[in-house]
Amino acid sequence: MSLDEVRDDWTRLGSAAPLWAVCVDPAKRNGGWDDDEFLASGAAEVDSAMARLAELGIRPAGGHALDFGCGAGRLSNALAAHFGRVTGVDISAPMLAEARRLDRSGGRVVFRLNEAPDLASFADDSVDLVYTDLVLQHLPPPLAAGYLAEFARVVRPGGAMVIGVPARERRTFKGLVFRFAPWPLIRVAQRAVLGYPAPMRMHTLPPDRLAALLRPAGARIAASDPYWGGDHWEHLRHYVAVDGPAAR
Repeated sequence: MSLDEVRDDWTRLGSAAPLWAVCVDPAKRNGGWDDDEFLASGAAEVDSAMARLAELGIRPAGGHALDFGCGAGRLSNALAAHFGRVTGVDISAPMLAEARRLDRSGGRVVFRLNEAPDLASFADDSVDLVYTDLVLQHLPPPLAAGYLAEFARVVRPGGAMVIGVPARERRTFKGLVFRFAPWPLIRVAQRAVLGYPAPMRMHTLPPDRLAALLRPAGARIAASDPYWGGDHWEHLRHYVAVDGPAAR
């Protein structure tokens, strides 16, 4: 699977059902998400995550946050309550159009299309926090690993990352299907049976693999907390401290 395929799938999803594709809830199909409810769910998540960082003794400066895979801006708006400036990047132009429609930050959020396999438009040590939730699993693992290295590059020493990603499939029927069924079959089922506008490919990222990818850049996982994963996945939200230059 290439980055071009990821872009094409999420362009279709962003055109057909942007809010539902960001927060997949069977009860919210066909325009079921209310704008205020959608944004409130992002505020609740980000407020909780920022409190958890503080509880862990990780207190990034409040200058600049990067929302990677920002989709329709659910988390970008919420991050703007904690940071003076937020940049939301996404591979889907229709998603970004929806994010701009929903922007209530008063100019503190900038949304940017990023179709590259890196974050070359961001300088080293240029952000205080990278936040990404339920994004990396949609990318081929080598691409996800490359973006993780980029996160560590752009976060200033003393900054942080919050990374939400499925660690493994649950031992349920649906989880085992995702683990063992061939992707072409899942792709057809998502389109023909479930009625997805485009398929959503999924990959897991075990905590030990994530830690190994971050360690060379001087970033360490301070906590990995379980959160909602439906009956398919075991999701973890990882709170990552980016240490100083000596650690790097």
